[in-house]
Amino acid sequence: MSRQAVKKATNFTTLVLIGALIIFSIYGYQKGIFTNRDQLELFIRQSSFWGPLLFIVIQIAQVVIAVIPGGLTCLAGVVFFGPWYGFLYSAVGILIGSCINFYLARRYGEKFIRLFVNDETYEKTRKKFLTGKKFDVVFTAAILLPGAPDDVLCMLAGLTDMSWRKFLTILFLGRPVTIVVYSLGGAMLPLLLR
Repeated sequence: MSRQAVKKATNFTTLVLIGALIIFSIYGYQKGIFTNRDQLELFIRQSSFWGPLLFIVIQIAQVVIAVIPGGLTCLAGVVFFGPWYGFLYSAVGILIGSCINFYLARRYGEKFIRLFVNDETYEKTRKKFLTGKKFDVVFTAAILLPGAPDDVLCMLAGLTDMSWRKFLTILFLGRPVTIVVYSLGGAMLPLLLR
């Protein structure tokens, strides 16, 4: 297979995956899956075997398309699957989504990011994190902090000269920390509500 054919196949696959995520996100929003906890729970429970896979796809979609806050979906994972599996499924989806963001930003540049991030958020995050010389350090710290704009930062990292190896190392060591915080928060929520 020639390099040109691989490039075309990659572009086609990327477009199909983005299209599928957008269609799923629109469907989920219209059916109330992303806006109503009961609808999301019903959707996942009716999916039986496919429930974990669908939840992972929801996590990927919330990272790439930013349909709903990641903290909420992590909490939903704990409610539907328990603390351990909720964390695991959330981590898989969020890590895949973060890698997709990094790849797409690296491949398509700033124009891609602006499709999914409003101008104000993009400019504010870019000025705050991308203008310094120590982006790697700032990126690592932000990935470790719950509430940081992780998804946008993964896209911005794609605009830098950060290697895939460094990105994956930071991501796989740091991102699970925030997922654990959200998952533990979800596990503790029933105890706090008693």
